[in-house]
Amino acid sequence: MPRIEPLTPPYPDPVDRALRRWMPPGVAQEPIALFRVLHRNPELASRMFALGAGLLGHGLLPALDREIVVARVTARAGCAYEWGVHAAAFAAQVGLGPDRLRATTEPDPAAGAAWTPRHRALLDAVDELHDTAHLSPSAWDGLRAHYDDARLLEFLVLVGWYRTISQVANSLLLEAESWATGFRAGGRPDA
Repeated sequence: MPRIEPLTPPYPDPVDRALRRWMPPGVAQEPIALFRVLHRNPELASRMFALGAGLLGHGLLPALDREIVVARVTARAGCAYEWGVHAAAFAAQVGLGPDRLRATTEPDPAAGAAWTPRHRALLDAVDELHDTAHLSPSAWDGLRAHYDDARLLEFLVLVGWYRTISQVANSLLLEAESWATGFRAGGRPDA
């Protein structure tokens, strides 16, 4: 049971409009529990929407790179909720296949799947940021070989954003969405 209950329909008109903006057009599912909890504080939800939507729908990083980062950040943070939402909603759509998706949950993601040098640099940098909140010169240089300044900044914010989302979802004890890809014990996905 979540620590703060998500709103349930019928929503007040302003909340209904806001929640519909958070969901992709044409999606059949109700807005996810995380969004419905955040709308218990509509001002905060509104501020979060701008950054979250910008990173997800208008970022400079290739969609596949973004989803590799999101999967690794949420897996390292032990956030089955957000990992499962992105695994179900975005992974296949951007070309993140089951083996590589599963590898994002492993202690060494390179052991479970073949990665391009660019993607390996992303994974290494996510792990360093998770462990130290800092990037070593070698991790920075690994990213710099593939990304310009604008994309490097976006990468850093993306990692921080999904770490924040993971902390929120984990702290709220959000239960997995019924349609999301699940984790097995030990953080491994069911897929």
